Amino acid sequence: MQYLLLFLTTLASAITLDVTSQSDVKSVASTIAYDMMTVYTGNQSGQVPGLLPGGLNCNPNNVGTYCWWEAGAMFGALINYWQYTGDTTYNQVTSQAIEFQRGADDNFNPANQSRSMGVDDQGFWAFTAMDAVEANFPEAGGNAPSWLSLAQAVYNFQQDLWDTDTCGGGFRWQVFSINAGYNLKNAVSNGGNFQLAARLAYVTGNSSYADWANKVYDWMAQSKLMQQDAQSGILYIWDNTDANNNCTDQTNYVWTYNYGIMLGGAAYMYNYTNGSDVWLNRVNEILNSTYSLFFPAEYGGNIMSELQCESTLVCNEDQKSFKAYLARWMAVTALLVPSTAATIVPKLAASAQGAAGQCDGGSTGRACGLQWYTSTWDGTSGVGQQMSALSIIGSTLNRQSIAPLSQASGATSKSNPDAGSTAAKDPTTEHAPITTGDKAGAAILTIIVVFLVVGGAIWLVI
Repeated sequence: MQYLLLFLTTLASAITLDVTSQSDVKSVASTIAYDMMTVYTGNQSGQVPGLLPGGLNCNPNNVGTYCWWEAGAMFGALINYWQYTGDTTYNQVTSQAIEFQRGADDNFNPANQSRSMGVDDQGFWAFTAMDAVEANFPEAGGNAPSWLSLAQAVYNFQQDLWDTDTCGGGFRWQVFSINAGYNLKNAVSNGGNFQLAARLAYVTGNSSYADWANKVYDWMAQSKLMQQDAQSGILYIWDNTDANNNCTDQTNYVWTYNYGIMLGGAAYMYNYTNGSDVWLNRVNEILNSTYSLFFPAEYGGNIMSELQCESTLVCNEDQKSFKAYLARWMAVTALLVPSTAATIVPKLAASAQGAAGQCDGGSTGRACGLQWYTSTWDGTSGVGQQMSALSIIGSTLNRQSIAPLSQASGATSKSNPDAGSTAAKDPTTEHAPITTGDKAGAAILTIIVVFLVVGGAIWLVI
């Protein structure tokens, strides 16, 4: 009888979703958000705001440990959740996390992460700041910098990281040469900077951001990171290329988040340019390739799937969250490029229905798994799966009234184009260089100390 009751309780806890009912979608999103936030302890006494378990020393191959960047992405998802549903439950904890992790230079390079900083890691926290800007998320207030200035500070910091010494340009994956992976120029770092610049152009109307976005996109398009297959027409956005080989080869992995990042950036540029055919063609090229790769016909053609790792359940903790970002930026694209909505909306709806069907596992009977194309829970659970389900289900509440705001259309976050521009680029340069005067002063102080010590010793003897 005890086991029967447990079985019936589990069945009762499983999530069901009617995507045509706003109230049902909001209720399901609330449940998924709650379960996701049970993992977060950063707002508790003695914990670090903004970090998930493992955030100080993460290894994405260890189940249940989450890197710093993914926490930043999670708070972006919570801003989206508030925007979709109007639920303010997580607003305060989100503001606290962003403020704590912004770092001394207000550019999301905090001391507890700076030595292992990746360009992409900073980028995802900057995306969250831009989510706040575009949604008029309540500012932190007091002496805290504005959401917009935080994103601008990241942009300014990364400007000096553009590397023309190899491969004719591009961003390396890692900020500092001491870190493994510094040799790689990868799609998420370059694409992330491209999208950040595009969003800053869209929000502020400043053409210098748009010029930079064009520069980064053009470099990526002529590099090994973006290659179109002549036969199928699919645009492959490869994971990375090696600067040690002057970027003459690439790692042939494709991920949903790289397509989402590039799609979103292109959509912002399309809107910023008032409907440029160049950017419309790029949007459609990326979008159609996204459909071909990540909405496979074997699952009906409308269910999103992580091609490289999902079917075999070998995704690491980073990769389990990737679909969240594609879902979000497909939804944004449908608003910024209205001609795409006819194909995007059915895919978001079908994937949302599938994601809800995967939320029937774990001890609660409603933990969300990865494989949205089956209603049998795949046995996985965690922040990435919850965030992905939350983002895709929330996207069905997408509507023109919550399209990203710009300063021209009502965004109120204050701009500071010079934010973070004086930040040190090297974590080892925490102090000013030692000058001749410093050395002379040190010598004088040393002599004085010697006289004091000797004099004291003589006094003791006497």
